[in-house]
Amino acid sequence: MSHRPRYYLGCPLWSNKDWVGRFFSRKAKPSAFLAQYASALSSVEGNTTFYAIPQITTVRKWREAVPQHFHFCFKFPRSISHEMGLRGAGPELARFMAALEPVHDRLGPFFLQLPPGFDDFNALERFLVGLPKAFRYAVEVRHTRFYMLDAFEEDFDRLLRDLQMDRVVFDTRNLMNLATDDPGLLNAKRKKPKNPARFQALARHPFLRYVGHPQLDPDQASLIDWARRVAAWIQEGRTPYVFMHQAPDDVRAPDLCRRFHETLTTLIPDLEPLPAAPRDGDEPEEEQLSLF
Repeated sequence: MSHRPRYYLGCPLWSNKDWVGRFFSRKAKPSAFLAQYASALSSVEGNTTFYAIPQITTVRKWREAVPQHFHFCFKFPRSISHEMGLRGAGPELARFMAALEPVHDRLGPFFLQLPPGFDDFNALERFLVGLPKAFRYAVEVRHTRFYMLDAFEEDFDRLLRDLQMDRVVFDTRNLMNLATDDPGLLNAKRKKPKNPARFQALARHPFLRYVGHPQLDPDQASLIDWARRVAAWIQEGRTPYVFMHQAPDDVRAPDLCRRFHETLTTLIPDLEPLPAAPRDGDEPEEEQLSLF
């Protein structure tokens, strides 16, 4: 794939050692993870920038590892979204943007994730209005005030629509409805938001984060539903970004991506197939001679 995709598909991270031999090749080293990931998927949530602004030398290496069509959707640093609450964040924002300059042409929407306690509409409006106009943005809100179907939520949606920014859809319904005593899944249920999903597209790049079941088959009905919505967005001329999470540890997130793309292809038959997973290029393991 060398041209702009009709939609972008990926996972919440590109570096997962549990993918070695499952998605990555058997001998993959961490230094090769991004290149192998980007050979098969077209985008990624850049969660690494939530925790720290990277060195520019690191960002240059990221650029060298990915093809031209690949897009990073970097998350705003938590220093801006969680610690400063979007107030007085100008210098930190400038530092963040400057660090990512080497990948300016490999950027999808920047991803602003706000904490559950944030509901300061005025601070949010000032921050969003002041963002550089050269880039695209998607905003994830978690406070219940943004999900009341009232004037407050309408004002939020109107703000994003006016600024041509997208509202992040975080669909955790399957996870929240899962009956389990697995400690990892229980922890995931505690950490993920329980807000209802919102299905409308406000701008040109709808941004979906979907949390899947530990097994793939129970997700199929939900994947069909989301494929219909994504297909409609594509047919409207929008370019969606779709990120597949898989509780509790994303081990099968790349498989969920492939399942989603195959489902979407039944609705848009001329979509290009996904490239092969890096593991598919492995040479067959030599059979060991029996001692008997």
